[in-house]
Amino acid sequence: MVNHPQRINAIFAALADPTRRRILSRLSREGEIRVTALASPFRISLPAISRHLRVLESARLIERRRRGRVHLIRARATGVQQAQRWLAELAAGWNFSFDALDELLNEEMQKKEQERRRKR
Repeated sequence: MVNHPQRINAIFAALADPTRRRILSRLSREGEIRVTALASPFRISLPAISRHLRVLESARLIERRRRGRVHLIRARATGVQQAQRWLAELAAGWNFSFDALDELLNEEMQKKEQERRRKR
């Protein structure tokens, strides 16, 4: 499993909020954008947007750079990739468990079929 559970927790906590997911969607479509332009379609204050951005930044899902007084934000693919790896590892474990269960059920069905044939 991924060796950074706190980072994974931060990623999923950040993604739990619909406003932050919309921010990330917009950044993935538009690339780098000014904070004020990013905030414009949302019906929340600029300080509220800044708080959302800080959560996304601490989860390493976005990065911020300054050009003079302008703050530019862009999505970081590596943050999402960590979550994808964690989910892939989790799914692999599930698939292994389901394969083992499937094998066990097939064995049980074969035993029952053999017992039924013996009784005939």
